Amino acid sequence: MFKTDLLIFDLDGTLADTKVDIAVSVNLTLRELGLQEKPAALIYSYVGAGIRRLIQQAVGEEEGERFRAAMAVFRKHYLAHLLDTTKLYPGMDGVLVAPGFGHRGIEGKIEAIRYARERRIPFLGICLGMQCAVIEYGRHVLGLKDANSTEFASPPDPVIDLMAEQHEVEAKGGTMRLGAYPCRVNKGSRAYDAYGREDVTERHRHRYEFNNAYRERYVRAGMAFSGIYPQRNLVEIVELPDHPWFVGVQFHPEFRSRPRTPHPLFAAFIGAALHRQGG
Repeated sequence: MFKTDLLIFDLDGTLADTKVDIAVSVNLTLRELGLQEKPAALIYSYVGAGIRRLIQQAVGEEEGERFRAAMAVFRKHYLAHLLDTTKLYPGMDGVLVAPGFGHRGIEGKIEAIRYARERRIPFLGICLGMQCAVIEYGRHVLGLKDANSTEFASPPDPVIDLMAEQHEVEAKGGTMRLGAYPCRVNKGSRAYDAYGREDVTERHRHRYEFNNAYRERYVRAGMAFSGIYPQRNLVEIVELPDHPWFVGVQFHPEFRSRPRTPHPLFAAFIGAALHRQGG
Protein backbone atom coordinates (compact mmCIF):
# COMPACT_ATOMS: atom_id res chain seq x y z
CA MET A 1 0.00 0.00 0.00
CA PHE A 2 1.00 3.61 -0.52
CA LYS A 3 2.36 5.01 2.71
CA THR A 4 0.33 7.84 4.26
CA ASP A 5 2.63 8.88 7.11
CA LEU A 6 1.93 12.44 8.25
CA LEU A 7 4.57 14.98 9.21
CA ILE A 8 2.82 17.65 11.27
CA PHE A 9 4.45 21.08 11.43
CA ASP A 10 2.33 22.87 14.05
CA LEU A 11 4.28 25.75 15.57
CA ASP A 12 1.99 26.09 18.59
CA GLY A 13 2.79 22.54 19.60
CA THR A 14 -0.85 21.46 19.68
CA LEU A 15 -0.50 18.79 16.98
CA ALA A 16 3.23 18.23 16.78
CA ASP A 17 4.44 14.69 16.30
CA THR A 18 7.20 14.75 18.93
CA LYS A 19 7.04 16.06 22.47
CA VAL A 20 10.81 15.81 22.89
CA ASP A 21 11.44 18.43 20.19
CA ILE A 22 8.93 20.74 21.83
CA ALA A 23 10.51 20.36 25.27
CA VAL A 24 14.00 21.04 23.95
CA SER A 25 12.78 24.05 21.97
CA VAL A 26 10.89 25.54 24.91
CA ASN A 27 13.92 25.32 27.19
CA LEU A 28 16.25 26.74 24.53
CA THR A 29 13.79 29.62 24.22
CA LEU A 30 13.66 30.24 27.98
CA ARG A 31 17.46 30.03 28.20
CA GLU A 32 17.90 32.54 25.37
CA LEU A 33 15.45 34.90 27.08
CA GLY A 34 17.21 34.56 30.43
CA LEU A 35 14.29 32.74 32.04
CA GLN A 36 14.24 29.61 34.20
CA GLU A 37 14.00 26.34 32.26
CA LYS A 38 11.12 23.93 32.87
CA PRO A 39 11.13 20.18 33.56
CA ALA A 40 10.29 18.14 30.47
CA ALA A 41 7.32 16.51 32.23
CA LEU A 42 5.78 19.94 32.85
CA ILE A 43 6.22 20.93 29.22
CA TYR A 44 4.63 17.68 28.05
CA SER A 45 1.52 18.49 30.10
CA TYR A 46 1.03 21.61 27.99
CA VAL A 47 1.26 19.93 24.60
CA GLY A 48 -2.45 19.17 24.36
CA ALA A 49 -3.45 22.69 25.43
CA GLY A 50 -0.87 24.56 23.39
CA ILE A 51 2.66 25.68 24.08
CA ARG A 52 1.50 29.28 23.71
CA ARG A 53 0.01 29.09 27.21
CA LEU A 54 3.27 27.91 28.76
CA ILE A 55 5.26 30.69 27.09
CA GLN A 56 2.62 33.26 28.07
CA GLN A 57 3.03 32.23 31.70
CA ALA A 58 6.82 32.20 31.45
CA VAL A 59 7.10 35.75 30.09
CA GLY A 60 4.22 37.11 32.16
CA GLU A 61 2.01 38.45 29.39
CA GLU A 62 -0.49 37.07 26.88
CA GLU A 63 -0.28 39.15 23.71
CA GLY A 64 2.35 41.85 24.22
CA GLU A 65 5.61 42.50 22.42
CA ARG A 66 7.60 40.36 24.85
CA PHE A 67 5.32 37.39 24.25
CA ARG A 68 5.50 37.81 20.46
CA ALA A 69 9.30 37.96 20.65
CA ALA A 70 9.36 34.82 22.79
CA MET A 71 7.14 32.97 20.31
CA ALA A 72 9.47 33.99 17.49
CA VAL A 73 12.41 32.53 19.40
CA PHE A 74 10.45 29.34 20.09
CA ARG A 75 9.56 28.95 16.41
CA LYS A 76 13.23 29.28 15.51
CA HIS A 77 14.33 26.54 17.90
CA TYR A 78 11.31 24.32 17.23
CA LEU A 79 11.82 24.39 13.48
CA ALA A 80 15.53 23.67 13.87
CA HIS A 81 14.73 20.50 15.83
CA LEU A 82 11.51 19.35 14.19
CA LEU A 83 12.84 19.86 10.68
CA ASP A 84 16.14 18.12 11.24
CA THR A 85 15.96 16.01 8.12
CA THR A 86 17.96 13.20 9.73
CA LYS A 87 14.83 12.49 11.81
CA LEU A 88 12.18 12.59 9.09
CA TYR A 89 10.45 9.45 7.96
CA PRO A 90 12.88 7.34 5.89
CA GLY A 91 10.11 5.13 4.45
CA MET A 92 8.19 7.94 2.77
CA ASP A 93 7.22 7.19 -0.83
CA GLY A 94 5.62 10.51 -1.77
CA VAL A 95 5.14 14.05 -0.48
CA LEU A 96 2.08 16.16 -1.30
CA VAL A 97 1.88 19.77 -0.13
CA ALA A 98 -1.73 20.86 -0.31
CA PRO A 99 -3.39 24.25 -0.99
CA GLY A 100 -3.87 26.86 1.70
CA PHE A 101 -3.67 30.52 2.69
CA GLY A 102 -1.54 32.48 5.12
CA HIS A 103 1.90 32.08 6.67
CA ARG A 104 1.22 29.37 9.25
CA GLY A 105 3.32 26.26 8.64
CA ILE A 106 5.07 27.67 5.57
CA GLU A 107 8.62 27.00 6.75
CA GLY A 108 7.70 23.41 7.54
CA LYS A 109 6.21 22.95 4.09
CA ILE A 110 9.33 24.38 2.50
CA GLU A 111 11.54 21.96 4.44
CA ALA A 112 9.30 19.01 3.53
CA ILE A 113 9.67 19.98 -0.14
CA ARG A 114 13.41 20.28 0.23
CA TYR A 115 13.45 16.82 1.80
CA ALA A 116 11.54 15.39 -1.20
CA ARG A 117 13.67 17.21 -3.75
CA GLU A 118 17.05 16.28 -2.29
CA ARG A 119 16.08 12.65 -1.61
CA ARG A 120 14.38 12.29 -4.99
CA ILE A 121 11.01 11.37 -3.48
CA PRO A 122 7.96 11.93 -5.72
CA PHE A 123 6.42 15.32 -4.97
CA LEU A 124 3.17 17.06 -5.91
CA GLY A 125 2.49 20.65 -4.86
CA ILE A 126 -0.96 22.15 -5.32
CA CYS A 127 -1.50 25.94 -5.48
CA LEU A 128 0.28 27.11 -2.28
CA GLY A 129 2.25 23.86 -2.41
CA MET A 130 3.57 24.80 -5.85
CA GLN A 131 4.43 28.29 -4.60
CA CYS A 132 6.34 26.81 -1.65
CA ALA A 133 8.27 24.62 -4.11
CA VAL A 134 9.27 27.75 -6.02
CA ILE A 135 10.38 29.43 -2.78
CA GLU A 136 12.36 26.37 -1.69
CA TYR A 137 14.13 26.12 -5.04
CA GLY A 138 14.93 29.81 -5.02
CA ARG A 139 16.47 29.67 -1.56
CA HIS A 140 18.47 26.46 -1.84
CA VAL A 141 19.32 26.17 -5.53
CA LEU A 142 19.37 29.73 -6.89
CA GLY A 143 20.91 31.09 -3.69
CA LEU A 144 18.12 33.62 -3.05
CA LYS A 145 18.21 33.11 0.72
CA ASP A 146 15.34 35.52 1.36
CA ALA A 147 13.10 34.31 -1.48
CA ASN A 148 9.48 34.36 -0.38
CA SER A 149 5.93 35.25 -1.29
CA THR A 150 4.51 38.71 -0.76
CA GLU A 151 1.55 36.93 0.83
CA PHE A 152 3.74 36.32 3.89
CA ALA A 153 6.32 39.10 3.87
CA SER A 154 7.94 41.95 1.91
CA PRO A 155 10.99 40.00 0.71
CA PRO A 156 13.88 41.33 -1.39
CA ASP A 157 13.20 38.44 -3.79
CA PRO A 158 9.42 38.14 -4.23
CA VAL A 159 9.44 35.00 -6.37
CA ILE A 160 5.70 34.68 -5.70
CA ASP A 161 3.74 37.91 -6.01
CA LEU A 162 0.30 39.37 -6.56
CA MET A 163 -0.98 39.50 -10.09
CA ALA A 164 -0.47 43.02 -11.43
CA GLU A 165 -4.17 43.86 -11.41
CA GLN A 166 -4.47 42.72 -7.77
CA HIS A 167 -2.16 45.34 -6.28
CA GLU A 168 -4.90 47.93 -6.03
CA VAL A 169 -7.64 45.54 -4.89
CA GLU A 170 -8.92 46.27 -1.39
CA ALA A 171 -12.15 44.25 -1.36
CA LYS A 172 -10.94 40.66 -1.11
CA GLY A 173 -14.23 38.83 -1.58
CA GLY A 174 -14.72 37.34 -5.05
CA THR A 175 -11.68 39.09 -6.54
CA MET A 176 -9.28 36.15 -6.82
CA ARG A 177 -8.43 34.35 -10.03
CA LEU A 178 -11.40 32.00 -10.04
CA GLY A 179 -12.81 29.37 -12.37
CA ALA A 180 -11.55 27.43 -15.34
CA TYR A 181 -8.59 28.60 -17.44
CA PRO A 182 -6.79 26.95 -20.36
CA CYS A 183 -3.27 25.60 -19.91
CA ARG A 184 -0.80 24.70 -22.65
CA VAL A 185 1.30 21.69 -21.58
CA ASN A 186 4.77 21.09 -23.02
CA LYS A 187 5.37 17.82 -24.79
CA GLY A 188 7.97 15.64 -23.15
CA SER A 189 7.12 16.88 -19.64
CA ARG A 190 5.82 14.87 -16.68
CA ALA A 191 2.56 16.77 -16.97
CA TYR A 192 2.21 15.84 -20.64
CA ASP A 193 2.90 12.20 -19.78
CA ALA A 194 0.02 12.39 -17.28
CA TYR A 195 -2.50 14.24 -19.47
CA GLY A 196 -1.53 12.78 -22.83
CA ARG A 197 -2.34 16.07 -24.58
CA GLU A 198 -1.13 19.65 -24.90
CA ASP A 199 -4.32 21.62 -24.19
CA VAL A 200 -6.13 21.20 -20.89
CA THR A 201 -8.47 23.27 -18.76
CA GLU A 202 -8.06 23.54 -14.99
CA ARG A 203 -9.88 25.37 -12.21
CA HIS A 204 -8.27 28.09 -10.08
CA ARG A 205 -8.80 29.81 -6.76
CA HIS A 206 -5.87 32.03 -5.85
CA ARG A 207 -4.51 35.56 -5.81
CA TYR A 208 -0.74 35.07 -6.05
CA GLU A 209 1.33 33.84 -9.01
CA PHE A 210 4.88 32.95 -9.96
CA ASN A 211 6.77 36.20 -10.56
CA ASN A 212 7.83 36.09 -14.24
CA ALA A 213 10.71 38.46 -13.53
CA TYR A 214 12.53 35.39 -12.13
CA ARG A 215 11.59 32.91 -14.84
CA GLU A 216 14.86 32.94 -16.80
CA ARG A 217 16.92 32.51 -13.63
CA TYR A 218 14.87 29.49 -12.60
CA VAL A 219 15.17 27.94 -16.06
CA ARG A 220 18.95 28.36 -15.98
CA ALA A 221 18.98 26.69 -12.57
CA GLY A 222 17.10 23.65 -13.86
CA MET A 223 13.41 24.24 -13.16
CA ALA A 224 11.06 23.73 -16.11
CA PHE A 225 7.81 25.61 -16.63
CA SER A 226 5.84 22.92 -18.39
CA GLY A 227 2.38 24.47 -18.26
CA ILE A 228 1.48 28.05 -19.20
CA TYR A 229 -1.75 30.05 -19.40
CA PRO A 230 -1.05 31.34 -22.91
CA GLN A 231 -3.29 34.43 -22.92
CA ARG A 232 -1.40 35.97 -19.99
CA ASN A 233 1.89 34.02 -20.08
CA LEU A 234 1.28 32.90 -16.48
CA VAL A 235 3.02 29.86 -15.01
CA GLU A 236 0.64 26.98 -14.32
CA ILE A 237 2.97 23.98 -13.88
CA VAL A 238 6.57 23.69 -12.66
CA GLU A 239 8.75 20.57 -12.85
CA LEU A 240 12.26 19.34 -12.18
CA PRO A 241 13.29 17.28 -15.23
CA ASP A 242 16.23 15.65 -13.43
CA HIS A 243 14.01 14.40 -10.57
CA PRO A 244 12.06 11.10 -10.73
CA TRP A 245 8.73 12.96 -10.33
CA PHE A 246 8.54 16.54 -9.04
CA VAL A 247 5.54 18.61 -10.17
CA GLY A 248 3.86 21.73 -8.79
CA VAL A 249 0.63 23.19 -10.16
CA GLN A 250 -0.93 26.60 -9.60
CA PHE A 251 -4.45 25.26 -10.18
CA HIS A 252 -6.57 22.79 -8.20
CA PRO A 253 -6.67 19.30 -9.73
CA GLU A 254 -8.83 18.12 -6.84
CA PHE A 255 -11.71 20.18 -8.26
CA ARG A 256 -11.81 17.91 -11.31
CA SER A 257 -11.01 14.59 -9.62
CA ARG A 258 -13.51 11.85 -8.75
CA PRO A 259 -13.11 8.54 -6.87
CA ARG A 260 -13.56 6.44 -10.01
CA THR A 261 -11.95 8.92 -12.39
CA PRO A 262 -8.95 10.40 -10.57
CA HIS A 263 -7.26 13.45 -12.00
CA PRO A 264 -4.36 12.46 -14.30
CA LEU A 265 -1.82 14.22 -12.08
CA PHE A 266 -3.03 12.35 -8.99
CA ALA A 267 -2.82 9.04 -10.83
CA ALA A 268 0.69 9.87 -12.06
CA PHE A 269 1.85 10.97 -8.60
CA ILE A 270 0.56 7.80 -6.95
CA GLY A 271 2.13 5.77 -9.76
CA ALA A 272 5.51 7.42 -9.14
CA ALA A 273 5.22 6.71 -5.40
CA LEU A 274 4.35 3.06 -6.03
CA HIS A 275 7.28 2.79 -8.43
CA ARG A 276 9.60 4.13 -5.73
CA GLN A 277 8.14 1.64 -3.29
CA GLY A 278 8.83 -1.14 -5.75
CA GLY A 279 5.17 -1.93 -6.41
